Amino acid sequence: MNNRLRVRLYPTPEDRERLVRLQEAFASACNEVAALAQQTRCWNRVALHHMAYRELRSRHPGLGSQMACNVIHAVSRACRAVYQGRGSPYSLQALGAAPLPRVQFDREAPVYFDRHTLSIRNRQASLFTLDGRIRFEIALAPGDETRLAAERLVEILLHRRQGEYVLDFFLAAAAPGQALPKEEVLPAFIRVDAPPPAAADEATLPGVHPDAASGGPAPGSTPTPRLQ
Repeated sequence: MNNRLRVRLYPTPEDRERLVRLQEAFASACNEVAALAQQTRCWNRVALHHMAYRELRSRHPGLGSQMACNVIHAVSRACRAVYQGRGSPYSLQALGAAPLPRVQFDREAPVYFDRHTLSIRNRQASLFTLDGRIRFEIALAPGDETRLAAERLVEILLHRRQGEYVLDFFLAAAAPGQALPKEEVLPAFIRVDAPPPAAADEATLPGVHPDAASGGPAPGSTPTPRLQ
């Protein structure tokens, strides 16, 4: 059984602009939190939440409380992939005592949703944006709506692919680390702002799909929990 359900959206021109604004705001917030994770060498989701959440809400009030949590989750996941991913040239093991490079999200990075920010009922999706909720009629295959109601969602991602928006629903049957095919690399929307120790060119990293990140502050360090 496929543990990912993909649904294409057909927004109006006005709703498309709302989705673009949301996507860009989400990426901007992610970059601020990623800078904090780099500075403090901490990307554990819970610890990062305690450091970043209050100021993130203050700097990006339009995101709301739950979307701010989703930003922190996205950064925690990305940092774990870069700083702890197996074979990553930017991993703590590869870098040693060198400063960590910064993880960057580009403007087309996906937006993470959950049951608080997106709901589906009677084949209609209600989706959070900075400008209020928007609603779409969506085409679900037979049984998909039942699965979405009955099975636990791991996460929901809004992507823009070749100008079209799609929603990916990852269901609980996908074990942590296996929701993306093993052969996929870290998506192009994640960049690293420094070359790896022994290479001049930026590399793509093996993709991971963990439930949460587990990095922490360097021993003896004094974190400075401020967003830039």
